[in-house]
Amino acid sequence: MDHYQQLSFADAEYAHKGKVTRREKFLDQLNGLLPWQSMMAVIAPHYALGKGRGRKAFPLESMLRAHVAQIVYNYSDPGMEDALYEIESLRRFCGIRLANIPDESTILQFRHLLEAHGLTEQIFMAINQTLGERGLFLKAGTIVDASLIAAPTSTKNQSKTRDPEMHASKKGNQWFFGSKFHIGVDHETGLVHTLKVTSGHVSDIAEAAALLHGEEQFVHGDAGYQGLDKRPEMPSENPPTCVIAMRPGKLAKLTQDDSDEAQLMRKAARELASRRAKVEHVFRDIKIRFGYAKNRYRGLAKNAARLTFLAAIANVIRGDAYERRRLIASEI
Repeated sequence: MDHYQQLSFADAEYAHKGKVTRREKFLDQLNGLLPWQSMMAVIAPHYALGKGRGRKAFPLESMLRAHVAQIVYNYSDPGMEDALYEIESLRRFCGIRLANIPDESTILQFRHLLEAHGLTEQIFMAINQTLGERGLFLKAGTIVDASLIAAPTSTKNQSKTRDPEMHASKKGNQWFFGSKFHIGVDHETGLVHTLKVTSGHVSDIAEAAALLHGEEQFVHGDAGYQGLDKRPEMPSENPPTCVIAMRPGKLAKLTQDDSDEAQLMRKAARELASRRAKVEHVFRDIKIRFGYAKNRYRGLAKNAARLTFLAAIANVIRGDAYERRRLIASEI
């Protein structure tokens, strides 16, 4: 991508500042890992080129890069406009000059374009296809899990109501209000192959069958998926083996038992928990690395679009890390 035609004095000073920041390293990593051409091919049929009279449209690649930067740093639309004015590394990543920054309405319209045509789901599938071609979806097993995403509980808004598509859910002895992010990940690589966003009161087990790709031989899940193998929506022909964790109360009793059988069961429970940990790494990326611990928008669709794109980006980063670990292991 040709970012600059001619360097200004400010550009030259920035280029020789003597330190590469963590933001620059991360953006450079995204620049090298994301399949930009495949993503643009999904969006291009729906993107107005702005021919004829009127303001010339921003290049598709610049707007796509701005959207990627917006979601990985969890900016609002006005916040992304301000960041492009303030942060030179973001402008370089997007290929945008200071004299021609897209305003917040342009950024919002691009986001609405992706949402209106379901393009984030298509981008998610396109990215997963490129990862699959590299052998990063082994498909022997799936780990299923779900995580609550909080939503504002305040009624100090125009409608004087909470978001009607969000619901309260009780986890342990604590109540949460918001949505629930359900995912199915590859048991070996930890990459998300299927996801769904529902209201917070939908039980984990009710969406489990929808998170399977149909080729797995086994399914791992925590205690919330007890009885999964008896669900009517599970495959009837060649059903996968369901390996589900025991309930916390039963596990607590085992810790007080010193018998050989109890020790063996505790060891098996620890081994299963370590295998399931891959799914928790995805939630860590979404909530901590990308900062999406709270729903930014009202309604499920807009939040689902953002979570879907973030899951695709997390897959690319985690896929690269898995390949590097595999390469190191092969050289030992």
